[in-house]
Amino acid sequence: MTTAFLDCFSGISGDMLLGAFIDAGLDETQLTDQLKKLNLSEYSLHTERLNRGAIKATKVHVHSNEGHHHRNHTDIIAIISQSDLAQPVKDKALAIFATLAEAEAAIHGVPTHEVHFHEVGAVDSIIDIVGTAIAIELLEIDRIIASPLPMGRGVVECQHGKLPLPAPAVLKLCEGLEVYGVNETKELVTPTGAAIIKALATSGSLPAMTISATGYGAGSHELDQPNVLRLVLGHEKNVPEAQEIEVIDCNLDDWSPEPFPHLCDLLLHKGALDVSLIPIQMKKGRPGFLLRVLAPLATAQQLKETILSETSAIGLRFRREQRLTLPRTQVTISTQYGPIKAKQVETPKGRRIYPEYEACREVAIRLQLPIMDVYAEVIRAR
Repeated sequence: MTTAFLDCFSGISGDMLLGAFIDAGLDETQLTDQLKKLNLSEYSLHTERLNRGAIKATKVHVHSNEGHHHRNHTDIIAIISQSDLAQPVKDKALAIFATLAEAEAAIHGVPTHEVHFHEVGAVDSIIDIVGTAIAIELLEIDRIIASPLPMGRGVVECQHGKLPLPAPAVLKLCEGLEVYGVNETKELVTPTGAAIIKALATSGSLPAMTISATGYGAGSHELDQPNVLRLVLGHEKNVPEAQEIEVIDCNLDDWSPEPFPHLCDLLLHKGALDVSLIPIQMKKGRPGFLLRVLAPLATAQQLKETILSETSAIGLRFRREQRLTLPRTQVTISTQYGPIKAKQVETPKGRRIYPEYEACREVAIRLQLPIMDVYAEVIRAR
């Protein structure tokens, strides 16, 4: 599986991402040939290599003579849908614009089809977004992971006048994503950049992978650090590795465990590695529970907020620890009950097969068998 990791230490914009793709090896001729299928006239695209701090990066320039052309969401849909682009490219580009439209509609209180894109409706932004979708297909990228996003402060000038930073659309788009504030009076994350991550990526850290290429896309501002977006392309690997995680604990003595299955599903969906609930005896002889969550560093803050929102906890303890994991892959075992999913784990002494509970449970219910019989059949047939 080809994975793209976006290291957004100086933010992200559409042109920075497109520049990073080109810098990482995207064929510029193939890109421009595909962009011609949009049937947009009156624009030209060129790139240059320049320095941002001590790092050489690729800057993408899109020049247009159309002036201030404000397109609405319906116009954008028509341009992309009526183009000759491949359907996967259309789908990704339309998903990004739909994500943008939903955010703008929520901010301005209008239906999505009435949303007027100002800066984002211009040719350069259309090229950035569609170009990103083209790059993903040409580079055969299966998964995109983005680091937490830095948020500047101050104000920015746009068609709506002066807006506070982070821009309202950016904050709306970043709901559910990992962000942090920095002492920069510049727009580091643009609506286009935030929409691309919201629509196509997941938040996280650099995964275990074999790196195949690295690219740097140049931003427009001069910052105290290199204003570049770093793109790391590679193939993810399941390997034994030490990982730094955050262990989040809280004691609960006034909380009913009845909603624990819901809380567990919610935390796992938001990126928790493991969730456990342990009965304990607390002060004054009260029975209680220890809730423990193992969290990746990138999603730890979001998981803490979920615990504080979904339980009666008024405080949390957390610490960083190292863990070691074994390589694992999902396999399908052919049994007398049909194919059943299982985990294949590589141990120092060889491979082991672990039946998947949900898969065995489904078979047990469907065939009205004891679930332990299904487990035993998976082990026998492996």
